[in-house]
Amino acid sequence: MKYTDNYRLKGLRKKLVETVRSKGIKDERILEAIENIPRHYFIDPEFAEWAYKDTAFPIEAGQTISQPYTVAFQTELLEIQPKDKVLEIGTGSGYQAAVLSYLGAKVYTIERQEKLFYKTTKFLEDIGFGTIRTFHGDGYLGLPIYAPFDKIIVTAGASEIPQELVKQLKPGGIMVIPYGSGDIKDMVKLIRLDDDNVQIEKHGKFSFVPFVKGVNKDK
Repeated sequence: MKYTDNYRLKGLRKKLVETVRSKGIKDERILEAIENIPRHYFIDPEFAEWAYKDTAFPIEAGQTISQPYTVAFQTELLEIQPKDKVLEIGTGSGYQAAVLSYLGAKVYTIERQEKLFYKTTKFLEDIGFGTIRTFHGDGYLGLPIYAPFDKIIVTAGASEIPQELVKQLKPGGIMVIPYGSGDIKDMVKLIRLDDDNVQIEKHGKFSFVPFVKGVNKDK
């Protein structure tokens, strides 16, 4: 598939950046990533202009590409530094992983839907993000063989905080996870202080697809 960009879509990206900035995102590196990564590549071409509305959009396997503001908000909470080793739970379209990679992170990302995993892996390579390491697996289990991680981001709404993921954080590491009992989750920033203690901060309410255990083999 040939991916194309044009002045109109670049202009829509600039407007999207201003929208996200107006909602409180201050990290200019994240805003630069949103301006420079063509989000329309990540959805069906016939909906290209929808890519630059500040809204979530459905993709395959009952998943969504997150609202740009939500992507920026979670990324800002992670406090990404160049060469951070980051685990993402829920690859989806690959957009969040691309933003993290643009910021200089070494990204490991897990997708439970097999069909989506294969599609997104090839797609990320095709658009120049082949350094992102993709895995088909159960996000609740993380990637212990590659642990510890500086940062972990969960892009699905959890009803519990997976302790396996907490264990895979370095001391001082940050996990950002939408967490709570209802459909609307608290955006939680968890900082692992040491082996036995974590600090938890809540940063507003967000809606996500559910964080589901296990894998789906549907290639």
